[in-house]
This record gives sequence, structure tokens and C-alpha cells, in this order.
Amino acid sequence: MANQSCPAVPGTARNYRLTALIIAGALFMEQLDATVLTTALPGMAADFGVSVLHMSVALTSYLIALAVFIPASGFVADRFGSRNVFAAAMVLFALGSAACALTTSLPMLVAARLVQGLGGAMMMPVGRLVLLQSVEKRDFVAAMAWMTVPGLLGPMVGPVVGGFFTTYLSWHWAFYINLPMAAVGVIAAFSVIEDVRSPAPGRFDGIGFVLSGAALASLVFGLETLSRRTGSDLLAASLVMAGIGFGIAYAVHARHHVRPILDLTLLKVSTYAASVYGGSLTRIAGGALPFLLPLMMQTGFGMSAAESGLITFAAAGGSFAMKIVARPILRRFGFRSTMVWNAVLSALLIALIGAFRPGWPLPVLYLVLIAAGFFQSLQFTACNTVAYTDLPRARMSAATSLYTTIQQMVLSLGVCTATGVLAAAVALDGRTAEQLVPADFTAAFVAVAAFAMAGTLFYARMPADAGADMSGHRPKQKRRA
Repeated sequence: MANQSCPAVPGTARNYRLTALIIAGALFMEQLDATVLTTALPGMAADFGVSVLHMSVALTSYLIALAVFIPASGFVADRFGSRNVFAAAMVLFALGSAACALTTSLPMLVAARLVQGLGGAMMMPVGRLVLLQSVEKRDFVAAMAWMTVPGLLGPMVGPVVGGFFTTYLSWHWAFYINLPMAAVGVIAAFSVIEDVRSPAPGRFDGIGFVLSGAALASLVFGLETLSRRTGSDLLAASLVMAGIGFGIAYAVHARHHVRPILDLTLLKVSTYAASVYGGSLTRIAGGALPFLLPLMMQTGFGMSAAESGLITFAAAGGSFAMKIVARPILRRFGFRSTMVWNAVLSALLIALIGAFRPGWPLPVLYLVLIAAGFFQSLQFTACNTVAYTDLPRARMSAATSLYTTIQQMVLSLGVCTATGVLAAAVALDGRTAEQLVPADFTAAFVAVAAFAMAGTLFYARMPADAGADMSGHRPKQKRRA
């Protein structure tokens, strides 16, 4: 750990909304890239002369790069300065995007996606670290709300943008669009954000980096292979088991290292642990939703990609509304009550989405999706905020590395869970994967909603006054007899 805490930068704290929006822009760029690419894969496969199933390696190569390099992000930010690393990550992501647009074969695309993944691995956690270091606690709820919304917006906008590019321009624009966004982000970062770094970052945990990288890469590759059904199930299961083995080896190593690359002792802090464990269950549903919604609208309801994209975009409206009311809600009810009851409402709405049928009126679909977007966005904002309330600034870089690593793993698990339920529903009814019906999606939405509901068990264990210095909430004292 760093031996000294890093004080908030006064100049940046006054501009926390602008700081949050700069970070949100980078997060939006990354999330948009992922969903636009998914839409563009068939066109890319045709140009490369390969099967569209083989194009999944373009997705997994990026995820593996994230899994390997995210744990190192905290140390790199402490060593070279969070603002500098954040800006460099955007540049690297843009260079990788340009290389992707210029590729003429699948192996070249994989190499370019690895470069993109390295940039993304530094961009996500370091961006959050910039916010933690530069915003005062009383403004952190509002700042996190400003940052969270674009991250949720990206997966909703992506299918619409990707469909437009693929239909009217070319798949190359799925990558070119990142270049102007990255340029604006880099200029804004150096104009607004002050650089903060640890005065004593310590030695790099090389052994931990290898063990954690091997564990996370094996798990991500194995889970993605299982979820997309593009490879041997035996190979996928072997990778998952290898990942678990490397993970156990890392845990043993971390117990005896002064500064492990992923500091598992942070999970002893009750608010951080509640946010990690409860938030992970919530994010299983969060990872599944952008995957299930377009698939249900297109295969279950017979809609076009453009039609389904416009409907799923409705959830973004609720996310924007949350940005306005998150702070008053948390001030009135506090983190614990808000997160418990909001998790229940969010889970019920996700289950209700599974009840959608082709004959439902469009206004009803929009209303449910807007409400679901609102409550889900509020939950993510609360989780992302309260996690850091009891941590000293000296541990923020380690906390963001661990938090983002777990978050990335769980989002992948959400897709795997949804895919597994769909496959089981089809198999039980004796159909093929090409014969999905609305009832299959009902089962998938209910399953991921159950995970989200289970998060309340961890949120309820937080103190009543958890995060009071961030929310401003003061629980009422019980009357004395």
C-alpha cells in the first residue's frame, strides 16, 4: 500500500461534474465499442473470409487482455500518476481502434484487440481512481451518478449505432468512431484533471501478476467459450478449473506479500465487502440484460435489429432520470435502506421484462424498461459509491483494481448464466438453439433476477449509517425507554 494518503485536489473537486463526465466519456467509448463490434461481426467475417463463429476470438482476446492487465492498474497509476495513466490509456485504446479498422485478417484483428484491451484495462479502474482522488466525499454520490449513466448508456446505444454503421457505411466505422472521442477525452483530461500519484508505490508484485493473470485469463476464456458454444466443452471446463487452481495459488501468495497486486484484505472492510459481494450478484443481471433484450426482441418477437435497438434504448431514459434524484434519495433513506429495497424493486422489474410478449403494447414495454433502467442505475451508483466510504485514500488504487477485476468477471458470468438457462430451456423442450421462444427468455430473466434479489442479503448487513459522510443521511436514533 502507499504509505501516505493522497488529498483531494481542490481545483478538481470544484469541477467534479466535469471530471466525472470526462471519465464517463471514456467508459462510454469502451462500452459502445463492445456492443457496436458485436453487431459488426457478421460483416467483418465476410470480409475476412471466415466463419462468423470464429469471430468470437475478437471478443475473447479483448476480455483476456482486460483480465490480465486490470490487476496492474493500481500500481501503474501510483507509479506514473492517475491522470497521466488515464490519458495514456485512452491514447492506447484509440491506437488499438485504428489498428482494428485497418486490419485485413482475423489474426491481425486479434493483435489489435489485445492493444485495445491493454488500454481498456488501464482506462476503467484508473478513471474511477481519478474520481476518488479528486472529488470530496460529500460530492461523490453526485459524481458517481454522472459517471455511471454513460456506462449504462453504451450497451443500449451500441446496437443502434452498430446497425447503422454496418447497414449504411461499413464495419470499419465501429472502430473509427473511437478516435475523435479519445482525442477529446485526452485534451479534456489534461485541461481539467490534476495529476495525483502515490509517494511510495513500492515494488511491483511480479509473481502475483502472473498468477492473477493466469487465473483471470483462464476463467474469462473458459466462461466465454462455454457461453458462446464456440469450442470444446471439455476445453472450456478445463480452463475454468485451471483458473480456479491459479486463483487458489494467488490467494496463498497474497497472504505472504506486503503489497499484493490484488489486495484481498480489503474484503475485511464491511462496506467494501457488501458492495463487492452484493454488487456482484446485481451485476450478473446487469451483464445479462444487454445480451438478453436484443436477442429476445429479434428471435423471440421477430423484430429487426433497428427496431429492437430502439426499444432497448428506453432503459437509458431511466438511467438519466436516476442521475437527478440519486443524491436526494440516498440523503433521505441512506445507503443500506436504499440498496436493500432498490435491489428488490430492480429484481422484480427484471423478472417482469421476462414476461414481455409480442402482443404487449409498446408504451407498456417502454414504461417497464425505463423503470428498470432507473432502479438498476441507482443500484450501481450506490454500490460504486459506498464501496469506498470506509477506505483511506492510500488504499484507493488497490481498491479500484480489485473492484474492477471482480466486476469484469461477474459481467461475463451474467452472459454465461443467461446463455446456460436459455440452452437448458431449449434442451428440456427438445428444440434447437435456433428455435428460441418467449418462454425461454422468461426463464432466463427470472434466473438473473433471482441473483439480483440475493444481493439484499449482503446489503442488509451494512450499518444503518453506512456512507453517511457521502450521502448526508443520519438515521433516526431509537427512543430510550
